Amino acid sequence: MQLVETHFVNKLDTSIRFQEYAVGIFNTIPTKSGIKKAIKKELIFIDDTLATTSKYISGGEKIELFESENSSTFERLKLNLEVLFEDDFLAIIYKPAGILVSGNKFVTIANALSQNLQKSTFFDAVKPQPIHRLDYPTSGLLLIGKTSTAITELSKLFEEKEIQKTYFAITIGKMKSKGFINSPINEKLAYTNYKVLQSVVSKRFEYLNLVKLQPKTGRKHQLRKHLFSLKNPILGDKEYFLENKILNGKGLFLHAAGLEFTHPFTKEKIVISKEIPKKFTKIFPDF
Repeated sequence: MQLVETHFVNKLDTSIRFQEYAVGIFNTIPTKSGIKKAIKKELIFIDDTLATTSKYISGGEKIELFESENSSTFERLKLNLEVLFEDDFLAIIYKPAGILVSGNKFVTIANALSQNLQKSTFFDAVKPQPIHRLDYPTSGLLLIGKTSTAITELSKLFEEKEIQKTYFAITIGKMKSKGFINSPINEKLAYTNYKVLQSVVSKRFEYLNLVKLQPKTGRKHQLRKHLFSLKNPILGDKEYFLENKILNGKGLFLHAAGLEFTHPFTKEKIVISKEIPKKFTKIFPDF
């Protein structure tokens, strides 16, 4: 057999059954059913002894995952993510543009979280899960839950609108200096505050604007649809655009720059920001 991955267990407050603890510790086996199969095939060792479903983990153990010589090679996702904040409950990571948060594709943020984050030491630790979504072409901050309790509490904060999100976008056309958009999306209420920070004259687009956006609701494509409703679509948007005003090859100029909320467990004020991408500063170098 060939060694695939090694995991060292941190100190735990409470012992936990191995098949529960092991969910998310290996990049190549992200599910509980996968762990059970690996145990049955005798591919996992704990402190050099074969793992069993009845084994309990208490802290300090060395866990090794092997693959047999006649088994197909595990497909490994290698995607390094920037982690801006992490504790035992949650994490905030940077999602590059052009990557799905989750879904049926192999290359997703969700599939890359376990290899980039530390396993929580709490008894209800789970495979890290994104709490909200960012569109495929959008870059920026993504909030991650690391325990089942944290996922529930963070989701409540979103539902109760207690997490403030800040975005930056570059829009097309002349705009008012600031405003409030309340156009419904899919027959549901949707609210967005916006403020134009800078504008430049453009031969092709008439004007380009650097806009700060603070959505008060979280509808699908809310910012893109709201700005399009003003006839000021986001530069690079190929779904919501004006005729002859499409920019190809540069991606969508929408960036999730800030998250602000009260940590549901430590009660610490969390304020995390991420600078705008270079493609923004090429148009607005003074920002």
